[in-house]
Amino acid sequence: MATVFRSALARKCPLSPRGITPAISYQASCPRLLLLHPYTRAQKHCRSVATDSTTLGNSIPTSPLSSTSPLSSSSSSSTEPDSQGAQPNTRSRTRRFLSATSLVLIFGTLGFAMAAAPAVETINGLMTPPTDAETLSLFQPDTSSAQEINDRITNCTLAQAMRQKPEFTESRPHLKIPEAMRNHNLTAGTLLGEGMIAVPPLSFTDDNDKSPSMVQISYLGTSLCGYPGVIHGGLLATLLDEGLARACFPALPNKVGVTASLTINYKKPCPSDVYVVLRAETTKVDGRKAWVKGHIELMTEDGSEGEKLVEAEALFIEPRGAKNMAKIYTPSH
Repeated sequence: MATVFRSALARKCPLSPRGITPAISYQASCPRLLLLHPYTRAQKHCRSVATDSTTLGNSIPTSPLSSTSPLSSSSSSSTEPDSQGAQPNTRSRTRRFLSATSLVLIFGTLGFAMAAAPAVETINGLMTPPTDAETLSLFQPDTSSAQEINDRITNCTLAQAMRQKPEFTESRPHLKIPEAMRNHNLTAGTLLGEGMIAVPPLSFTDDNDKSPSMVQISYLGTSLCGYPGVIHGGLLATLLDEGLARACFPALPNKVGVTASLTINYKKPCPSDVYVVLRAETTKVDGRKAWVKGHIELMTEDGSEGEKLVEAEALFIEPRGAKNMAKIYTPSH
């Protein structure tokens, strides 16, 4: 069997020199001989080919190693792909890094722009609020009932009479507030809607520096009641607080102030689903302080003064940092 094995190796493995075959025939008893022989790599290759063949008829593939220097050929073939493949791998990593960085920058910029858009719109609205005339066209009723209420307010006898007085300026001051901020405002957002303050109040303001005044027409719906059918007294106080403040703003140095005191005197219950008129007049101005009085009455068909429901007096003081505050309600023609 050993003789046949040696003859097979001599025919099928031409790279093996004559001194290799005896070493392979003794590998079962002395396996360390293969490690000491100078052609160890060629021996291992031929051994693996021979052991895979169960009969002499099986073909033995030719070794790719050189017959003169198998060690140097194997070494060069194993090192050349590494030196040639290093540069493409580096370029591939660089391209992936640049692609990932570009995607992060692009989507990061888009996300920041989308998140900052409402803030930019709000800042622009505060810096350049609409004029009084522009506020009259900003509101568009979205229901038939709101359209009916809006027509009633804008075409009533009182509104037509106020337009005949050149000293008064018509506006809808709640629409000076940027749209993004209205949801966070009580009378311009939270209480504005169907069944409440259905449409933004219509105001006529006299900008006299010494004693400015204001007339405001509003609708109060059935969802603003404290007792069924009766408007909540706290809402009336809120309307007076805002209305009296807006009346005196033109008399203050920087056209803005905060409530220092507010005295309310309720005369009669205010029914719901009704049109009311708020009248306010500045009675005294002293530097950063302004005193105002006013009342809320039922609107009449002929435009005359109606029945008084609640009266109020208030003191407003301009904050020391008012020069840097946003002028939301300040009249601008």
